[in-house]
Amino acid sequence: MKKRIGSYPHAHVEGGGRGIVSQAGAVLLVETVRKAGLHGAISAALAPWRKARAVHDPG
Repeated sequence: MKKRIGSYPHAHVEGGGRGIVSQAGAVLLVETVRKAGLHGAISAALAPWRKARAVHDPG
């Protein structure tokens, strides 16, 4: 990263094969769910586990 935006820390990338991020595909999955229109159905299905004052869905 050459330019810092907001409060995000500088990312350090190594090519050694250690410390691989297990959530690398999470953004792709979230955006696919949003584009497919499934986010409302998933949110409704998770409603029984959501705490009363929660802002985000569980999990």
